[in-house]
Amino acid sequence: MNNSAFTFQTLHPDTIMDALFEQGIRVDSGLTPLNSYENRVYQFQDEDRRRFVVKFYRPERWTADQILEEHQFALQLVNDEVPVAAPVAFNGQTLLNHQGFYFAVFPSVGGRQFEADNIDQMEAVGRYLGRMHQTGRKQLFIHRPTIG
Repeated sequence: MNNSAFTFQTLHPDTIMDALFEQGIRVDSGLTPLNSYENRVYQFQDEDRRRFVVKFYRPERWTADQILEEHQFALQLVNDEVPVAAPVAFNGQTLLNHQGFYFAVFPSVGGRQFEADNIDQMEAVGRYLGRMHQTGRKQLFIHRPTIG
């Protein structure tokens, strides 16, 4: 077992709750684990009944610059009216750190089942993909590896 895998094993619910509390979030509902291949992701509800998702990034997998670049892109997508869940800023920061774990908090947003035979949905997806590509052209990624 490598060191980063062992370190991730120490990410307990109390550690997560403490990290959120440091940001002024009081978890009311408990933590519901969500599917994630590399990271640890949980949905929860705060004391004001707002739903959030907290994402703890796998140690040593991503640099702070890479994560922040992803956050900037998500925020730009929102600005360009692409419906994505962008990270929430706390004191102007979207990337947070607790006990050596990078993490971010996102609003929990609902979705709907995609119907591939629905032409209206296909057109909407096409428009959003076009907007995503246009947004991506505005600023090149410099900290992420390129594909292809």
